[in-house]
Amino acid sequence: MRVKICGLTRLADAQLAVELGAWALGFVFYAASPRFISVEQAAQIIGALPTEVLSVGVFVNTSPAEVNAIATEVGLSYVQLHGDETPADCAEIDLPVIKALRLRQAADLKVASIYADCQALLVDAAVPGQWGGSGQVANWELARQLVQQNGLANPRQAVLLAGGLGSDNLELAFSQVQPWGMDLSSGVEVAPGIKDSQRLQQVFQRKI
Repeated sequence: MRVKICGLTRLADAQLAVELGAWALGFVFYAASPRFISVEQAAQIIGALPTEVLSVGVFVNTSPAEVNAIATEVGLSYVQLHGDETPADCAEIDLPVIKALRLRQAADLKVASIYADCQALLVDAAVPGQWGGSGQVANWELARQLVQQNGLANPRQAVLLAGGLGSDNLELAFSQVQPWGMDLSSGVEVAPGIKDSQRLQQVFQRKI
């Protein structure tokens, strides 16, 4: 099981996540998010981590040119797009792209197919007025269907599950959805952007 810890704002939290075995670390460059981190802060944290650590920059409706500039300055490994970005926008990103989807109904599964060229898809909760980080649980049944759909049509494209995940429901979510990886943020926090060491440890103690 691959676990990505997202919404990091402190070096100590990032270091602990790496020590515990996080697959990747996420940094939010969306100014309206309570987990927003500046380019300078993110660069300092990433620069202090082992070079093999994978870092993911989260953006919402940011121009591809600006995304590429920030990715280069910070030293990102992946770009995660959480807004209304089109497949054409994704194609202009220099790094591998994780495209976030908010699945509400079965018809939304067809939309996923237009992002077939992205490295991965991330299923998040569909909460009106929020682009992510709501703490609400995503539609696991639709996420499961997407995993099955991609397993047949596009097996090289990974599916990640996000939305209200923590040590209390991680195993159940994995068993029901069978995603390639899990994306955790609010479920391991004491406050937005401030991770809880005990909750992080509990997540990585799960045998999944």
